[in-house]
Amino acid sequence: MRPPQGEGRQLSFDLGHRPALGRDDFLISPCNREAVDWIDLWPGWPSPALVLCGPAGSGKSHLAAVWRDRSGALPVTRDGLADAAGQVAKAAPHRLIDPADAPGQEEALLHLYNNVAEAGGTLLLTAEAAPARWSIALPDLASRLRAAPVVTIGQPDDSLLGAVLVKMFADRQLRVPPDVIAFLLVRMERSFAAARSLVERIDARALAEKRALTVPFVRSVFERD
Repeated sequence: MRPPQGEGRQLSFDLGHRPALGRDDFLISPCNREAVDWIDLWPGWPSPALVLCGPAGSGKSHLAAVWRDRSGALPVTRDGLADAAGQVAKAAPHRLIDPADAPGQEEALLHLYNNVAEAGGTLLLTAEAAPARWSIALPDLASRLRAAPVVTIGQPDDSLLGAVLVKMFADRQLRVPPDVIAFLLVRMERSFAAARSLVERIDARALAEKRALTVPFVRSVFERD
């Protein structure tokens, strides 16, 4: 989504959009463009598996949902690995594990990987860190996952972070003037998690004090916290 336009200073976030399963559009910027390109490359992945990494709140699950809708993949929970491994068929060979960090049940995950590959399917795993940083005791599983392509969503740039802030405020039925977004962008920690925490704090304070979201009010939130 694009931020609202108002009087005075205007902010321009030149972002592409990608729809996903009844959710708001996926915002595309340089920090996630490579990940989007890999999703678009499917089914031409060079490996049966792809690992999508990124910090919390970066859009991994949103992008995974786009891929799931496109591929018809079935979701697999950590607790359901054993059952899923034995239910891979050529008619429905694709699987999604979101999240997959240090999943445990290594024998079942290896079995699932092998069955997906044998059926000509693909496996998408999301995680905050690459498999090379997971604690994997089973050598065969470690070698397969560490050989899979890994694509990382980085921390947001100004365009994406500004749009994310607008989206987070909008989710709370709050319309924020562009000058407030500009104020936040030059002062806040530059991460998705920080954006979420900041929006929660501002919303809570605005509700408690029945204040409009203006630059002086937002500055006061920074000064008090």
